Amino acid sequence: MIWIYNIGIALFTVITELASHFNQKAKLFTEGRKKVFEKISAQVDPADRPIWFHFASLGEFEQGRPVLEKIKSINPAQKIIITFFSPSGYEIRKNYIEADAIFYLPMDTAAKAQKFLTLVNPSMAIFTKYEFWFHYFTALRQKQIPLYLISGIFRPGQAFFKWYGGFNRIILKCVSHFFVQNQESASLLKSIGINEVSVSGDTRFDRVYEHAAKPKKLAEIEEFCGEFPVFIAGSTWPADEKILSAFPERYPDWKLIIAPHEVNEQHIQDIEKIFPEAVKFSRIRDRGTKHKDQILLIDNIGMLSSLYQYGKVAYIGGGFGAGIHNTLEAAAFGIPVIFGPKYAKFQEAKDLIAENAAISITNESKLLSAFEHFKTNEKASANAKNYVTSKKGATEMIIAKIS
Repeated sequence: MIWIYNIGIALFTVITELASHFNQKAKLFTEGRKKVFEKISAQVDPADRPIWFHFASLGEFEQGRPVLEKIKSINPAQKIIITFFSPSGYEIRKNYIEADAIFYLPMDTAAKAQKFLTLVNPSMAIFTKYEFWFHYFTALRQKQIPLYLISGIFRPGQAFFKWYGGFNRIILKCVSHFFVQNQESASLLKSIGINEVSVSGDTRFDRVYEHAAKPKKLAEIEEFCGEFPVFIAGSTWPADEKILSAFPERYPDWKLIIAPHEVNEQHIQDIEKIFPEAVKFSRIRDRGTKHKDQILLIDNIGMLSSLYQYGKVAYIGGGFGAGIHNTLEAAAFGIPVIFGPKYAKFQEAKDLIAENAAISITNESKLLSAFEHFKTNEKASANAKNYVTSKKGATEMIIAKIS
């Protein structure tokens, strides 16, 4: 089985290299890994025994961030290094000040995993939610370096729990301790003989709670909103934007802020075709806004979590594609949420529906109906905020175990 895995890694590397000639993400992915070992050698002293945090992408970074920052607050002298698999994580957080060094994760080969661990010499490794790399995990175990998985979540359909999943189970058994989001995940792990498991919950609740308590103020957004109520559409894709098209005319007394998941030039232009009256955020600094514009299009990355403080209702994108994006950032501000039909893999989405703080929709008319239900529903707002508050505390449990 290992030879199939190795071939898969090699093929992925080749395909990404080829794609880098015409795809910007693939280019960043490939270029970022060039001379990565030279960068690590120059920036990391193995004698420091840093804690190594790995994140797949930006979402996992935000999820694991409360644990990282708690460790740093307890021991400011502790060295921390971060690796990212995806450009969407690395490019946005490569200057994060709480880390002593940040790199792309070298591809998972036996030689590269050994070289990485020799150069870094971490005192422990902390992975968030998922990403199970055979060579890194087995090398950590060989070197007796503790490996923790935080905010993990597992489902019965995954290969780990199938008759053919022996290779996958080998990877899991390299983990020193699992901190999982729910009891189902713990039970699944125990069913395959893994007992080093704690049901700690999801560290995202700690992160969004802390952020909502002290949000970053955005002067241009405040000026745009004025005294108008605001509907925020976050992490949208084309299918989401299409069903949002009727909103501005139906609710002329509401502001609409659209923060798409992808902000490349083509996507922004496509959104402008649907909403020709929209003003781009990059322009309002130059020309200002006197509350006359109804639709604001966010054409940058990194503002969404702070935007929600100005909203009364939120639409979360992705539910007509692979799955919905982060609902908790909005819920933490006491904002009820609306999203598309593909949410089954997201426990918090199901919980918010059960708490009457979320509605899943399948078309434009159902979107408008859901919005009508939430636009003056103070109880739904309270339910959203209370749900987030009730679920925080995972960080403290994790720190108590690994310290």
